[in-house]
Amino acid sequence: MTVHQLITRPRTRLLTVLAACLFVLLGGAPGALADTRRDPASTDCISTPAEYKAAWDARQVRCVSPSLFGTTHTRGDTTLYPSGFWYAWAGSNTNLERYLQLRSRYGDQPPKTGIGVLSFVGYPGLDSWDTPTDLAVYTLPAGTRAQVPAFETWFRLLDEKFGHTDAYPLAAQRDLVLAYSRLGRGEDVVGAFQDVTGCKRARLLKGAAPSAAIGCSRDFLDALAAAGPSPYDGASSLACFANFQSGYTGPRDAAALRGVLYQCQDAGFLNTGVGLGYNTYANPFVCKSAAAQTVRQRYTGREFVLPNASFGELPSHVDIPLDLGNPNQRGFLQKGYC
Repeated sequence: MTVHQLITRPRTRLLTVLAACLFVLLGGAPGALADTRRDPASTDCISTPAEYKAAWDARQVRCVSPSLFGTTHTRGDTTLYPSGFWYAWAGSNTNLERYLQLRSRYGDQPPKTGIGVLSFVGYPGLDSWDTPTDLAVYTLPAGTRAQVPAFETWFRLLDEKFGHTDAYPLAAQRDLVLAYSRLGRGEDVVGAFQDVTGCKRARLLKGAAPSAAIGCSRDFLDALAAAGPSPYDGASSLACFANFQSGYTGPRDAAALRGVLYQCQDAGFLNTGVGLGYNTYANPFVCKSAAAQTVRQRYTGREFVLPNASFGELPSHVDIPLDLGNPNQRGFLQKGYC
């Protein structure tokens, strides 16, 4: 159905369609836990990091102001993301509300809260993840803009930073976007990543690094090599992008573009390219096993990117340690949380 057809039908039909869409997006699908969020414009919504920490400690479920963001990070870090990253990934206020629901429901089973947060964010490899991890909740400096991390956003930011170059051809951008926007029923973004890069889905989900051994295409691997070390390895995003722009000699196709975003800005194989989180583990808010959940039910919350910053540069923030428990006791990742 086109937008024009919707608009020209009776207004009640339009409202019904919109209400149904909102019902699904806000967790009203069959099997989902009840969503108890309130209007974020309400005066009793949490509006400061300190208030959020107090609600977390008290296991309260409250609405959260859109002025608050959340980012998970390795305990002891001094920046939102490792210092070499150009942009940090951030969860929205709707994510923060969901985390309070996890804390309220599973406060007596802390690993379901801690691992549930990481799963909701989109961490792979959670079956064995044991790195101490915190949730930073913070406000942004004046003038800082949070942006939806669509693929188009990244290429616009690169144009703004480096000027118009031939590094990211429009045809390749189009092919990348279309690969992720034409998923059929039952297809997900890990499958789209495989289609674009060649890297085998099953091997990625088992923790394999990109390589020819798991089917990754030459263009994708050459893009990784040309970009050089990731910021996770002490490099910088901007140097990584500059290396790709000047040093990559292969076809500048969708696989190469997907490779440079993977290497330079942590757009991993679970990244949706549309500003929603996703994971193949069980969604903590759908009372089914991972295998029984639909692809739509495994999409999680809204995500943004914003300029990476040290905690000292933020107007206010709190750190909340996440209890991850024992990796041997995470059957809920596949069996479901409830």
